[in-house]
Amino acid sequence: MRNSVLASILVASCSFATWASGESYDLQSVFGLNTPSIGPSPGLWAERVSRATNGEVTINVHGAGDFVPPFEVFGAVSSGALPMGFDWIGYWSEQIPVAGLVGAMPFGPSPEVALGWMFEGGGLEIIQKAYDPFNVKVLPCHLVVSEAGGWFTKEISGVDDLKGLNMRIAGLGGLTMAKLGVNTQLVPAGEIYLSLETGRIDAAEFSAPQLDLGLGFQKVAKTYYFPGWHQPSSWDSIIINMDVWNSFDERTQQIMTDACQANIAWNLHDQIDAQAEAIAEIRDAGVEVKRLPDDVLAALRDASKEVLAEQAKADPIFAEALESMQAYIDSVGEWGTLQALSR
Repeated sequence: MRNSVLASILVASCSFATWASGESYDLQSVFGLNTPSIGPSPGLWAERVSRATNGEVTINVHGAGDFVPPFEVFGAVSSGALPMGFDWIGYWSEQIPVAGLVGAMPFGPSPEVALGWMFEGGGLEIIQKAYDPFNVKVLPCHLVVSEAGGWFTKEISGVDDLKGLNMRIAGLGGLTMAKLGVNTQLVPAGEIYLSLETGRIDAAEFSAPQLDLGLGFQKVAKTYYFPGWHQPSSWDSIIINMDVWNSFDERTQQIMTDACQANIAWNLHDQIDAQAEAIAEIRDAGVEVKRLPDDVLAALRDASKEVLAEQAKADPIFAEALESMQAYIDSVGEWGTLQALSR
């Protein structure tokens, strides 16, 4: 174990020397590169940056665990051990509370509203303010569509069925479930299947059907609940050590930002296109696809309001972001109402 840790440190040190020379930059994802939709995303971003800079900037993309464990990517980028990373923003909510809100707000905005708030509603400026003390530049770079409510090995017919359940669920959704008596834990993507198979957990959420199917959850859990109340939309990002970011000229910084905009457009159409086929395959595997009972959703909504209020009270930037997001949702809400084709 000690030797493997030393090896990781040596690799990271070598990587630092490489990017410091200005020739290339290592990036580690928190996800495996073969993970459907999310896995290819940082590689596509790196390709776009390379093309737009005529090969002047080369980014070597690595998968989960190549240099550091998945949940240590943020710390490695912050310290400079890694120049860049790719993440789900919500993973860093213990260090940066607002990351939990931006990663996924329970009963929050749809993907298009989340996109508008991020780039037109002041969201990015608020988030960056929280990242600055950690010496990290954040580039929102992958917008995940509404997720599933999760995979369950036990039927949920009412709120009481949640009590004592062991569930893999992340972020504010996990805090919400805990209020209803669920034992929550954060399990890396690559370990969820085994945790379900061995009974370590009774339920798990990860992402949308396209990604869940690729990880094989349909083989070990036979009830798939909707809607994804805990993540109606969620953000993944490129994170860059601020010293590295500041070493780029404005043109290169803009290219990296533009490449993320292109990534978002790509992943949205890719995800929308893939969900119907994925759900069909999941049903063919003998899985029952169903909706959570209304009383369960109502209880989750009430619990989520408590969680959001508690988090806002504990952290001023979280409070600022929550107020900003709710105001933006209200301000653009009339557009959707006016355009509704049925009432």
